[in-house]
Amino acid sequence: MLYLDGSQGEGGGQVLRTSLSLSALTGQPFCLENIRAGRRKPGLRPQHLTAVRATAALCGASLKGDRVNSMTLTFVPETRPQPGSYIFDIAELSRQRSAGSITLIFQTILWPLLFAAGPSTVILRGGTHVPFSPPYPYLSEVALPAYRQFGLNVSLKLDRYGWNPTGDGQITAMIQPISGVAAASFAPLDHKEIHGLAVVTALPAHIPQRMERRAHNLLTSMGLISRIKPVRESGAHPGAGLFLWRPQAGFSALGAKGVPADHVADEAVAQIRPFMDNQAAVDPHLADQLLIPMALASGQSHFSTSQITLHTLTNLTLLQQWLNVTTAVTGALDQPGAITINGSGFNN
Repeated sequence: MLYLDGSQGEGGGQVLRTSLSLSALTGQPFCLENIRAGRRKPGLRPQHLTAVRATAALCGASLKGDRVNSMTLTFVPETRPQPGSYIFDIAELSRQRSAGSITLIFQTILWPLLFAAGPSTVILRGGTHVPFSPPYPYLSEVALPAYRQFGLNVSLKLDRYGWNPTGDGQITAMIQPISGVAAASFAPLDHKEIHGLAVVTALPAHIPQRMERRAHNLLTSMGLISRIKPVRESGAHPGAGLFLWRPQAGFSALGAKGVPADHVADEAVAQIRPFMDNQAAVDPHLADQLLIPMALASGQSHFSTSQITLHTLTNLTLLQQWLNVTTAVTGALDQPGAITINGSGFNN
């Protein structure tokens, strides 16, 4: 049994999600205490419990402490990750509509299913575009292209938008198995085009038009080329957001009642300048999401990032508790820096 402290580092849900992924993958049982101790509402929330139950379903894990608000969890895998067709719905645990992030649940179950004996199809229901998690376009346009450099073959489809606070969204993931992860390094790119979506559901069509126009003007003033599409999608619940991306980086802002469309555009575009000024390879969020494949890979992987976050450092420390990896970090917390990992060469 590997005993872990969930209050380490930034004390959030990443310690839980990374531990679930690697426990199912390696067969190593763990006991996690002080779950999400650094959060305003500590313990397992419905989205975290869904991630626990989903990962357990992949490897027949026995559980102790798997309930909402629990601060301690014991997770004991019984089998290798099993391929198949799965459906996981956060609302089933919360017993009401939930905007808990299903993109974070996807990133939890992805790694074990990649090493299953066959392909898998996973339907996830809940929040697709919600605060404090990667929105769907970030997964599809930033994270997945980066993962493909490690040799992953994964496709995603957005079936239904799920905004905060109602959720009720759905994505479908199709995951092809691999025998190992190739090392990958990410270099800075001189890329001037910014692609994006200004999107609303169940709201007037002029809102995405206004977000697009404002973002276009701001990007042009920065010497960048704007390729943003304003769209009004079908959906049962209202929601709005601006989602921007370029290779190896993404930037977004969500609308809210009473917040002008121009302010949403201002928030999203403001994230681009520090990234471009630092001439880094990847944005701070992708930096965190690259650590697991780098740790699993055969060989050395490397990237530079515009900001070394506590979230990233926490995950990096945790990976060293799970896998036989060596790591090197240059740069101070909250400053630009670079990370190098000599991977464990995990394979079946």
